Amino acid sequence: MEMITFNAHYGYAEGLVRGYQMGLLGSQQYAALAQCETLDDLKMQLSATDYGNFLANEPSPLSTSTIAEKATGKMVQDFDYLRQNASGDLAKFLEYLTYSYMIDNVILLITGTLHERDTHELLQRCHPLGKFESMPALCVATTVEELYRSVLVETPLAPYFRDCLSASDLDDLNIEIIRNTLYKAYLEDFYDFCQKLGGPTAEAMTTLLAFEADRRVLNITLNSFGTSLSKEDRARLFPSIGRLFPAGNNVLARADDIDQVKAVCDYVPEYRAFFGDATASSDGDSPADGLEDKMFKEETRLNKIETINQFQFGAFYSWLKLKEQEIRSITWIAECIAQGVRDRISDFVNV
Repeated sequence: MEMITFNAHYGYAEGLVRGYQMGLLGSQQYAALAQCETLDDLKMQLSATDYGNFLANEPSPLSTSTIAEKATGKMVQDFDYLRQNASGDLAKFLEYLTYSYMIDNVILLITGTLHERDTHELLQRCHPLGKFESMPALCVATTVEELYRSVLVETPLAPYFRDCLSASDLDDLNIEIIRNTLYKAYLEDFYDFCQKLGGPTAEAMTTLLAFEADRRVLNITLNSFGTSLSKEDRARLFPSIGRLFPAGNNVLARADDIDQVKAVCDYVPEYRAFFGDATASSDGDSPADGLEDKMFKEETRLNKIETINQFQFGAFYSWLKLKEQEIRSITWIAECIAQGVRDRISDFVNV
């Protein structure tokens, strides 16, 4: 889409997200947070940032969970304002960003139904970005069969369930297999949508969704070692996009140990650092230890690059991911303060 056309349709929304990006915490602000002695000190430091008085009505003593919850609420409020000012393809793009949260929420309700938990209580634990108007209708279901029928009728995720899963699958399959099956369908669908948009948005989202797909492939592979998941079933969970696709995925589908995973990652320069230089450390730790943090750092690096590029939708995706990482970092700092573990307080990802 040309610059003039883009601005006419989406200029205001892009201006909003650029403002949000400018409000992300900087190195000096992180350093100030890490110097705080108490959570009340942290609250005061955060009040001088874009978070403002988001904790003003919270009584002392503060808890880490309260800080994380209120910070997430601020992010959701900003995202909702973006959606209110989006139209056309951008509105659909932002809707796609909520689908991953919807998947996690529906999985939570499925788990609750399987274990005969009060699903109305579970609603309170659902991520606010993944809530949808008809969500309370899912709580009426008392069996997995009823829940499946409700999902097909009541949720935007209906196509993913209809094409990938049956009602009996919800009863028979491991819950993580169901989650990864839905994520595979979602990522491939989102990728196809971005390709249809074309231009800079397609270029940006190809990079970002490729990393998300590769991260899931690596995690599925590593988590399947020593389990009853067959190699054929493992392969079926891999998204058919990403830098590891298809050759790397084919190797990982047959992999038996972490050395083979490391060998595949060696072919992608940015992934080599995920496992370090050794296949095992002297104290017995796995080279996969710390893998999640390394992936978060790489995701942050990619998203920081995309916030620079203008006149494309990738900036909206990147802001949301960076904001999520920022909240994880604030929560980490808060937890270290609360637990008195100051020697690890700097082990966060600086957005």
